[in-house]
Amino acid sequence: MIEKTEKRAALFMSNARTIEKEFSLHSGLTKRLAALLYAQEDTPIDCADIKKCYDMIKGGTRVFSALRGNMSLCVAALLALSGDPEHLLGEIVKVYDLLRSVKLRSSDYLAVAAYQIAAGSEPDSYSAVIERARAFYDGMKAYNRFYTGQNDYVFAAMLGLSDIDVDTGVERIEQFYTLLKGEFRDKNSVQALSQILVLSGTTDETTSRILALRDVLKERKLRFDRSFSLSSLGVLALLPVDVDTIVSDIEEAQALLRAEKGFRPPSVDKQELLLLAAAIVAWEYAESIESGVLTATLSTSIANIIIAQNAAMVAAISASSAAYAAASSN
Repeated sequence: MIEKTEKRAALFMSNARTIEKEFSLHSGLTKRLAALLYAQEDTPIDCADIKKCYDMIKGGTRVFSALRGNMSLCVAALLALSGDPEHLLGEIVKVYDLLRSVKLRSSDYLAVAAYQIAAGSEPDSYSAVIERARAFYDGMKAYNRFYTGQNDYVFAAMLGLSDIDVDTGVERIEQFYTLLKGEFRDKNSVQALSQILVLSGTTDETTSRILALRDVLKERKLRFDRSFSLSSLGVLALLPVDVDTIVSDIEEAQALLRAEKGFRPPSVDKQELLLLAAAIVAWEYAESIESGVLTATLSTSIANIIIAQNAAMVAAISASSAAYAAASSN
């Protein structure tokens, strides 16, 4: 593992220790995500700034807005890193309302999608981006009704922000989905993986690299072929480095994190640990690419992909907790 990766991992762990002392009512998942977002920027976490932005969200949004939901701490961290949090929050609220106006449902995913569009486009482009995002969502739903849902809002927003033709993009997503659906059990995650491949502008040959990487990772007992992790597998397959190097670096990053207090079971399960290790490794290699569409896709999208995975994991945990509470009450 390269020295810069070790330094970023160390910064992430330091950030995680710092934020763990704050925000006691928030899940460990979202606190670690905030720590990771700061580490991506090579910046020590500033909990005071995050708290200011979190209070700003509570003061600047409606009571039942999803912007106040499970991902609010993540949004607060992104605001704190933006340099102009008050302005950006105002734009996020505008975009969120526009997304609701095109009949997308209130959810943590929609809150993240609103941030993406507000941070990634100009105000006079919001309507066009949202129209494209809705068109991508509807196109995917037409192909895969049962596997297209709120969890696709984040990727629909990323696609809406791109310059990919909607009809062509939707067809390519379905082509990748058809190529890969027999290789993985979680079809919903296969669709997310297909969206990433279309965003990166890659070809069908990339699927062979994905499967080769999956097999080597599996041999080393690193399972990226499960729910929430296929998106990371897609990013790793796009990196300009050989498979064995990627796998070795992830192993080393995982071991480094697991040795740290606060990253051992049951605080951090194996799947989350792998996702954190993969993110740290992926950022370093993405930053080493000199030019091209792939550079922009990886360097600007890895954080969004990780946020989407985190939102999915938080949603799954929340649903499980709600189901348990309902069963207990009966």
